[in-house]
Amino acid sequence: MSRFRLRGRRRRLRQGRGESVPLRAIVPNLVTSLAACAGITSISLSAEGRFLPALWALFAAAICDGIDGRIARLLKASSKLGAELDSLADFVNFGVAPAMFMYFWMTGGPAHEYLDGAKVAPQLVRVVLGCSLFYAMCDCFRLARFNTMLEQETAPYWKHFFTGVPAPGGCWMVLTPAIISLALDAKGSAPQFAEFLQSPWTGIFMLLFVGSLMASRLPTISLKSLHVSRRALPLVMAFLLLLIACLFANFWMTLGVVGVAYIFTVPVSCLAFSVVRARYERANRP
Repeated sequence: MSRFRLRGRRRRLRQGRGESVPLRAIVPNLVTSLAACAGITSISLSAEGRFLPALWALFAAAICDGIDGRIARLLKASSKLGAELDSLADFVNFGVAPAMFMYFWMTGGPAHEYLDGAKVAPQLVRVVLGCSLFYAMCDCFRLARFNTMLEQETAPYWKHFFTGVPAPGGCWMVLTPAIISLALDAKGSAPQFAEFLQSPWTGIFMLLFVGSLMASRLPTISLKSLHVSRRALPLVMAFLLLLIACLFANFWMTLGVVGVAYIFTVPVSCLAFSVVRARYERANRP
């Protein structure tokens, strides 16, 4: 009789251990939560008209988003809850936050004024809001499609490409005019060009264009799958060192220029995808 009781106690102890969660499993989710908090902070700062701190908050959100998955793999703490939380945080950080940033920045903040005091037509303000909502919903659609595609089999040549522009890349693209304009405004140079970049029409075009790229099925190159040959390694290292030096010299201007260059990688990605797909089809033709 005592044996049966002892076995029952051992079984209960094992069940209790199975219900516990190691503390290291919480760390990646905390980092993801920090990213979401940074995105929400960016929205608040944009509404107050503090656009440069709002950009810094988005930059912090992007860093947290980039390291949470690596921390989860390093600690062996990946979970389905973490994946869902990451998608929700990405929608806030790279969908809602940049959309609201562009809305407040183009309309001059909560007072809907430009920095020089010129009023924006109320009808145009509503158009800007509609385009901002379009961008945010395109980001939401892109993230939902990405989650569903994880369970589907894709052709081998797709492993080097994303379907559509990824959410962080779309955020970077759509904020490029604001980044360059704020960098020029900080130095007091090229005021007319900075005013052009802050024009509602420029912002409307970027919101519609980048939102469409995220929701599209255009192939874009995945940096994770890029490989560099040994011959080209010194040249790539020299370019990266030059980029780092430019970032230290003028962080926001360099980030804006690289963002413009990133936009032009979309047609290059489509061309590279066509070459890779044709090569694969020739190799597997019966």
